[in-house]
Amino acid sequence: MATQHRDLRTGQPIWLDRSAQTVRCEPLSNNLAVDVAIVGAGISGALIAESLTEAGLSVAVFDRRAPVTGSTPASTALLQFEIDVPLHLLAKKIGVADAERTWRRSKLSVDILRERTRRLGISCEMKNRDSLYLAGDLLDADGLQREADARRRAGFETQFLSRRELKERFGIDRRAGLMCFDNIEANPRKLAHGYLRAAVSRGAAVYAPVDIASVESNPRHVTAITTDGWKIRCKHLVYATGYEMPDQVPQRGHQIISTWALATPPQKENLWPERCLIWEASDPYLYMRTTRDGRIIVGGEDEDFEDEARRDAKLPMKTRAILRKLKKMFPDVIAEADYAWTGCFGASDTGLPSIGELPDVKRCYAVLGYGGNGITFSMVAAQIIRGLITKTGDTDADLFAFR
Repeated sequence: MATQHRDLRTGQPIWLDRSAQTVRCEPLSNNLAVDVAIVGAGISGALIAESLTEAGLSVAVFDRRAPVTGSTPASTALLQFEIDVPLHLLAKKIGVADAERTWRRSKLSVDILRERTRRLGISCEMKNRDSLYLAGDLLDADGLQREADARRRAGFETQFLSRRELKERFGIDRRAGLMCFDNIEANPRKLAHGYLRAAVSRGAAVYAPVDIASVESNPRHVTAITTDGWKIRCKHLVYATGYEMPDQVPQRGHQIISTWALATPPQKENLWPERCLIWEASDPYLYMRTTRDGRIIVGGEDEDFEDEARRDAKLPMKTRAILRKLKKMFPDVIAEADYAWTGCFGASDTGLPSIGELPDVKRCYAVLGYGGNGITFSMVAAQIIRGLITKTGDTDADLFAFR
């Protein structure tokens, strides 16, 4: 089960231009035996490795690239518990009880990520941020009111803002908006390296560049063979490779989407009040946040295709389109791009990830953190995978299991 080779991103993500304390790694030069092999050294692999080493398991992480150089640096890192599919619409797809469980688990994972990062002493520019969800072509003002009601019934503090209140509080001219609370922003590259370093400090090893050529599993163990012929024998193997998944991973209900993002010059004097995370009830939607040095990171213009050459060719055009939308929302900002990049991510019909043991492949697990909550879902995955491997279980594993 070799993973697919893809061009994950193009352009210059802002995070690659910022120093980060990286993790020690080396190529694999011998056969190896560990409790758990994790394929993928991005944010998903990092969170899972840290969680499993805390549980006392021996862990090795492998990546065909250097650690944290795949999709993770392309993330804009709006770490929200609010899922792409609004709660009241998700309830129509999977039922009210499961929709509310999913949102609550997402909220719990944001809270755990915040506290765990603090406890581990990881410096990653993490800040608590509220979020502002604006009316768009998916939900108008009445639709946002229905969403506010659904969130309150599920126990989430939510404020409905009228057009006048939006204008007075944020200077934004939209029909309505919802305020939600206790989300996070961070530097995803520093975050991932921090969790990998925490795992390494407990005995984990990171091997790169290492490419897995084949995987054989049976009810007792898994053997992975690298392109250089080295054998990795483990009790469990986890695929945390983004959308570079092997063909055996079920893809039903998932799509690959192209997205574009940019970062403006520093302009603290022009930023909106409260510096909340902003996104739209639209399809596709615009999303934005600020950085520690006063830049605006803004992304969107998503399109439903995965052709990498076509995606990359659209970067200049999409950058201009995003800047126009930013300027329309905030006329006083400097609508210029110091950094611009593009990449692909996974989407699902429900906005939810798939996490768990692969059907018909014993002792092999996969994390498809699809939707706009990739890092949040990576933390969900770290908890669920730990529960499955250690046999302590997880009460929400059924919500995200492969069908």
